[in-house]
Amino acid sequence: MPRLPLRMLSVCALLFVAARTASALEVKVSAQALERTLRSQLFNTPDGRYYMRGDAGSACYVYVDNPHVSFQQDRIVVHIHTKAKLGTSVRGTCIGVSLSTDADVSFIPDAEEESIGFRDARIERLSESKELNFLLVPFLSRKLPAQMKVNAADLMRKLLADSAKTTGYALTLDKLKLHSMLVEGQVLDVDVDATMGVN
Repeated sequence: MPRLPLRMLSVCALLFVAARTASALEVKVSAQALERTLRSQLFNTPDGRYYMRGDAGSACYVYVDNPHVSFQQDRIVVHIHTKAKLGTSVRGTCIGVSLSTDADVSFIPDAEEESIGFRDARIERLSESKELNFLLVPFLSRKLPAQMKVNAADLMRKLLADSAKTTGYALTLDKLKLHSMLVEGQVLDVDVDATMGVN
């Protein structure tokens, strides 16, 4: 009989922990974590490139690769490398100019219900080619922030999916809401409200 109170005490402790998660939590996200997300969601070809024009078999093309995410003051900065062959394809050869340059864009982190989002895109550096910049500007200001967006609730639910096997208790995330985000030094501080269940 002494085992029953001990088991109930364990369950109560788990429920207490779950109840505590219904209050505000602080989550710290590294620049490396955001960079991995960007690479997996946008730069996910075998060669790690994103083609804005053409593809790996094209004579003329424009692609970006090698993304790097860092924090500067209150902003998230994404650095990319751009390579282009601009011109006309003639018999499998691009007649025109070859360019290789770097570009930088920065964003303010933005809480969007369950997701870490980004707003206020500011292009920090572009190429000297107007034709290349015609492709780079919409990519940097719209495509990149959209592809960096992370649904934190989905990630947490995936992590909890095997909790019954690993802990003996099925942990579920019932509700998650992101309230605010702030770059502090080398981390992104995220304030979160979460409600969890234990079965």
